[in-house]
Amino acid sequence: MWKCPKCNREFKNANQQHYCGKKPKTVDEYIFSCDINVREQLEQVRNTIHKALPMAQEKISWSMPTYWNKHNILHFAAHKNHIGLYPGVEAVEHFSLEFDKRGYKYSKGSVQISYGDNLPLSLITEIANWCNTMGNHA
Repeated sequence: MWKCPKCNREFKNANQQHYCGKKPKTVDEYIFSCDINVREQLEQVRNTIHKALPMAQEKISWSMPTYWNKHNILHFAAHKNHIGLYPGVEAVEHFSLEFDKRGYKYSKGSVQISYGDNLPLSLITEIANWCNTMGNHA
């Protein structure tokens, strides 16, 4: 068991990603709560999705930055070794060949983009647009 030195919560995995104290209420709070080394990449993902979905409301849902327009369109989150993008099952199935080409890990409804990788901002734009156009519910 690993115990967080800040909040004293215990976890199965060492250095488990979690929120100490209150959960963030805004995307700004969410990003600021993350490690300083990943904030720039999170801002890039945020700005890319915002450009692709200017009509979408940005909010926190499931403790993650979420883009919403009558339903959840897309989420993203910071993890220990990657940024998780959560476009939903149908989107992951649709883009799975592209994920395979890039060597990304993916599973039901999510894809992992390692920190330090050249962020695939054009692919993130494509995914956001596809989710919005198809009425995909993340």
